[in-house]
Amino acid sequence: MNRFLQLHMLTNYPAANPNRDDAGRPKQTVMGGYTRQRISSQSLKRAWRTSDAFADALSGEIGWRTRELGIGVYRTLLESGMPEKKANDAATLIAGVFGKVKPRDKKTESEGKPYRGPTIEQLVHVSPAEREAVDTLATNLSETRELPTTEQLNLLRKGRTAADIALFGRMLAKNPDYNVEAACQVSHAVSVHAVTIEDDYFTAVDDLRSAKRDDEDAGAAHIGETGFATSLFYKYICIDRHQLVENLGGDEELAKRAIGALVEAAATVSPSGKQNAFGSRTRASYILAETGDQQPRSLVLSFLRPVRDVSSNGYHWEAARALERQRDAFDQAYGPCADQWVKMNAGIDGTSEPVGSLQEIINFARS
Repeated sequence: MNRFLQLHMLTNYPAANPNRDDAGRPKQTVMGGYTRQRISSQSLKRAWRTSDAFADALSGEIGWRTRELGIGVYRTLLESGMPEKKANDAATLIAGVFGKVKPRDKKTESEGKPYRGPTIEQLVHVSPAEREAVDTLATNLSETRELPTTEQLNLLRKGRTAADIALFGRMLAKNPDYNVEAACQVSHAVSVHAVTIEDDYFTAVDDLRSAKRDDEDAGAAHIGETGFATSLFYKYICIDRHQLVENLGGDEELAKRAIGALVEAAATVSPSGKQNAFGSRTRASYILAETGDQQPRSLVLSFLRPVRDVSSNGYHWEAARALERQRDAFDQAYGPCADQWVKMNAGIDGTSEPVGSLQEIINFARS
């Protein structure tokens, strides 16, 4: 198995706002002196990790990101009849294995808000094996009515990690021994051409009021604006397949399933931002997959100079041609940057028939 799998994708989004900034407008960046639309890697990974593609291929191997691990333990112990203070102490010890626990907010409780249990200060990514160990320990403590021992707490982190944790990594500042080095790196997706963010002016009509045509207040009950842009994005993904197998305890079959799920999700799943308003569900129109032991390299340099529709073939053809031209230039300068490659081209460029398929890309990535 070659160490590195690299994926280069072109995906077109029509008028859309799949990933917003703090002002609600499409995220942007400047590259090559031109404004580009951007989709953050965090947004992409979240969409893939929670997709049906992951759920179907990796059932039982996907983790949870939560701060409320101790709350479930606290509730279980209370329901068993354990005194409230002891239940809270036990749940705090268990939650503390995964992260720093927030101090109990006495002021909020004095105002009438019920105490739910210990909460971890930061989100922690927990594997199914770790979740099962926590639930088992909580059940045992509900029977013994004792606080967990140091030995019992140490056993909570001994299970195999989840497939998504193995891919995207995990960092625990409080317990660095349980950090997981990500086997997959994902770039921020950027438009291959310059963009101008536009504004959609919209209104909402009061149906009952507007039905009264003689009412002087008939018409819009709300007026607003939302930003959007139309972009062809370049996405780059690099998977260290040796690291992935190591993260999964040597389980090569699970690693192959995880790679297949990631490729399918990356090609077919879009971030959920403003989906109801724009219906921006789209799929990759071009994928170049490469394997080899050579040092990985992105091909984003292909688009440092913005793609322009300089021919009748359109943006997609120009972008695909620029990407392959940059790949060939790197090979000439450094020698072959990959041992094998395969591509899929489903874009409409008016000059050629579609090439390859997603299943061929998946089979290649898993091999």
